[in-house]
Amino acid sequence: MIDEGVLWGVCLRFIQSSLQAAPFVFTGLCVMGLLHRMLGQQHTKWLFGSNTVGSLFQSWVIGMLLPGCSLGTIPIVKQLRRSGIAVGTIFAFALSSPLFDPLSLLYGLTLSKPMTILLFAGFSLVVVTISGALFDRWFPNTEVDMPEPTLAPAGVKRLLSVLVAMAREAVSGTMGLILIGLLGAALLSLFLPPGILQRTMGHDNPASPLLMTGIAIPAYATPMMAMGQLGSMFQHGNSIGAAFILLIFGAGVNLGLIAWMWLNYGSKKCLIWMSLMIFVVLTISYGIERPLYPTEIEPADHTHAFDTYCQPFHVGQAPVIGYPAEIWRRIQLESQSYELVGLAGLLSLVLMGLGLKVLDRYWVIETWLIKQPVQLKPSRWDVTIPAPVLTGLGVVVIVAFSAVGCLAYYPSPEETLEELVLAKTEAFSAATSGDQGHALHWLPICESWNRRLQVGTYLRYFRLSDYHRMKARILRDRLEELEHLVENGEDPDVIRKQVNATDLAFRRMSNAYRTELK
Repeated sequence: MIDEGVLWGVCLRFIQSSLQAAPFVFTGLCVMGLLHRMLGQQHTKWLFGSNTVGSLFQSWVIGMLLPGCSLGTIPIVKQLRRSGIAVGTIFAFALSSPLFDPLSLLYGLTLSKPMTILLFAGFSLVVVTISGALFDRWFPNTEVDMPEPTLAPAGVKRLLSVLVAMAREAVSGTMGLILIGLLGAALLSLFLPPGILQRTMGHDNPASPLLMTGIAIPAYATPMMAMGQLGSMFQHGNSIGAAFILLIFGAGVNLGLIAWMWLNYGSKKCLIWMSLMIFVVLTISYGIERPLYPTEIEPADHTHAFDTYCQPFHVGQAPVIGYPAEIWRRIQLESQSYELVGLAGLLSLVLMGLGLKVLDRYWVIETWLIKQPVQLKPSRWDVTIPAPVLTGLGVVVIVAFSAVGCLAYYPSPEETLEELVLAKTEAFSAATSGDQGHALHWLPICESWNRRLQVGTYLRYFRLSDYHRMKARILRDRLEELEHLVENGEDPDVIRKQVNATDLAFRRMSNAYRTELK
């Protein structure tokens, strides 16, 4: 019989993944609506291309520019299929969009040698090019021919039609596929006891890439989460090949996306596509293991990078406040404001979609939307902007919001240091008092603010010296050592000494960033 804590842990992982995915799914619905009701099938196919090597590169570039996650790409790939685009081109976009965006790319450049992250981006192009080109060659007739829906007349009606398309998609089979992806990530923890992956993925273990493949395909990771896990793997001297697989499959694939291909193209094509992808990715991962491995790093005996895929509760160790209250406490502590905004927007679309389904019994709104208005003498202010131009502007706005999000997510060094002071106060106080759970929650937050400090500094000053990197690295090492001591339940005096050493490292780093940058 499955332990109660294991089942509650699955619930927690499902809620966590849902919150993380919400803003990306909302963005994916926005892009789908623009393509469907503004750009149209013909212009969409021109933008992405189809069934050529050049189209693979086009889709890869578009995917790299747009913020997204593997779940958020599901409504977009459905629209690409409706537009008559071949499978290889569709998956070139689907695999590239969740891997990098402006936020995650900048974050990744602080985690290791920048060249490693840039090479990972280049290798992702190699993956989609080889896999897509071979698949399209073997199966050249995957383009479907669907009737082009009548576009609403230019103006308010066309803008409203985009919103209607988003709402209808939010209550369609798309949500079922997204739920499959979320359940896959949640049920993964059912088979992974707490901390079981902490001593895996070693550089000297040739099975590391294979093990990571089995974990990453059902897992779900946002671009930022995947980058954070990659950074931890780089810092702990883990397998570079396994890190590449985590990026490609952990961030780029989910069970919902696989289910979509299975339903639309059949089991044979789906199995061949996945086998081809796994072969190409594994070949690259084993090929880059030694050339890209950071020899200057001493391998650590364990890492917490993969704890989010494991069961969060230990069997037989129920929280004092009970499982529901503990889940609620963790959700409150971990939820980001942009996740809540994304969830609110997504729920609004679902409610609107359900309302439209009820309204359809009496009146179909699309009938009114596509009805051409009575021709009146146009005003000189009445300028018709072509749909492709409006769609391009919409995409530019999304990219611009990503750029603004970079500055919001990576505040100025002064603001980041203030946040770091608050986080370290919570972490150090909990570690000193013996509150293990509270300390283990706040210590990773300190590490995150430490990384964001470096990116925020570079964005504003266009430089980050080796001296500042060194001070941040020393603090990171002290924080990790403290985290290990707390986790292992070391003697309070040992933990207190490490707290003092970590606090000293923070004060020295803070002084470096506050004074040397002026």
